Amino acid sequence: MTEELAATDAYLRETTASVVAVSEEGIVLDRTVFYARGGGQPGDTGMLEWPGGTVGITDTFKRGGEVIHVPAGPPPPVGTQVVARIDWQRRHTLMRTHTALHVLSAVIWRDFDAKVTGGNMEPGVARMDFELDAISVEFGREVEVRLSEALAGEHPVTVRFMSRSEAIADPDLIRTKVNLIPESVDPIRVIEIGTIDKQADGGTHVANTSEVGRVRVVKTESKGKGNKRMRIELDQSR
Repeated sequence: MTEELAATDAYLRETTASVVAVSEEGIVLDRTVFYARGGGQPGDTGMLEWPGGTVGITDTFKRGGEVIHVPAGPPPPVGTQVVARIDWQRRHTLMRTHTALHVLSAVIWRDFDAKVTGGNMEPGVARMDFELDAISVEFGREVEVRLSEALAGEHPVTVRFMSRSEAIADPDLIRTKVNLIPESVDPIRVIEIGTIDKQADGGTHVANTSEVGRVRVVKTESKGKGNKRMRIELDQSR
């Protein structure tokens, strides 16, 4: 299994690693800083470098316990020692985006008692769906104000690992449907954002909500009864 360094330190930009397998799908390393796509967050892109060669990585995904790095060209042979380096600007923007989505879901849950039904993100833009009966442009503006206030609170973002039994029993995690996580996952990784949010989550985040910057609610949409969508956009000048 690949040692996934981003699970405990999202700020690592590179690591040395050894190529343990190469297939038509991609390259497997013994350890990596690349995040494998999942939970609505895209996989990392970047570069592998070794003496006498380099190859770009265009996507990262997981197959079983292995993280697959998709190369843009000929891969290094098995046994090669490489430096795995992510596209940091893209990753950091995704970290900001992901944290913004967690805070958005916390605000909607806290103030409007609505659960999340789905979501997706790209660097700097994202959508999230909620169990709301109605939605409007005015509602989006109100949520944007409350979201901005929450982000400005400089809440620390921390990673915890909880035993499965502890996570299942935690009432704060019920709304994130922690019980739907495969039984083989134990312990469960949990992201806590100050006192405003706690969610079982495998993605990467910034260390403090102040790092997210300005977020706008750019569109509200109805996707059917009890399913309303918000689209957000981050300030890309940071």
